[in-house]
Amino acid sequence: MSQRLLMIEDDERLAQMVAQYLQASGFEVAHAGSGRAGLDQLQDAVPAIDLVILDLMLPDIDGLEVCRRIRAQPGAAGSLPVLMLTAKGDPMERVIGLEIGADDYLPKPFEPRELLARVRALLRRRSAPAADAPASRLRFGSLEIDRDARQVRLGERVCTLTAYQFDLLLALAERAGRVLTRDQIMEAVRGRELEAFDRSIDVHVGRIRAEIEADPKNPKRILTVRGVGYVFAKQQD
Repeated sequence: MSQRLLMIEDDERLAQMVAQYLQASGFEVAHAGSGRAGLDQLQDAVPAIDLVILDLMLPDIDGLEVCRRIRAQPGAAGSLPVLMLTAKGDPMERVIGLEIGADDYLPKPFEPRELLARVRALLRRRSAPAADAPASRLRFGSLEIDRDARQVRLGERVCTLTAYQFDLLLALAERAGRVLTRDQIMEAVRGRELEAFDRSIDVHVGRIRAEIEADPKNPKRILTVRGVGYVFAKQQD
């Protein structure tokens, strides 16, 4: 069965062009011209939507609010991959979008081939099993990372992470004790080279820390190595 995408975009011409391109690549593409219409389609879609392409600027509620509402859904619906479209040259919009819970962003105008590559990468990360992993679960003190269930627990509490944030945490945990640069982390998660000045990794790490650290401002699990990057601590409580 073809994977189903929902594009929430008020520019009808752009939406039609993107839909035709993605359909030619084997996807089913639905379109909503407003935030509320997009949320309604997500709720009613049968079979379910696999990924959302979400424009930031919409005529009723903006893309940030749409993303918030998606992330507020229980279970799998709340971890649906979201690729946000932002205005070119506005890094603050990207940062806010990532903080809200978007998995990736693409500034306008964009090349359809890059959009396709990012969509495929997000869907692969969502569905690919960790076949080469020696064990389905990683444990670091009270923190447990379940590869198969794609779930993180801190004691009895299930941590709320996006698909992208889960993959980022897993990439760090699998290399526990090794200092990784931001480029190395992004390469491990995205599978492609990072733009030279892309700092979105810091935003995602901040979100992860808020879920897994007792004191996010004084982290004990994901440590910052100034001027280099991050290291995931091998020994944890």
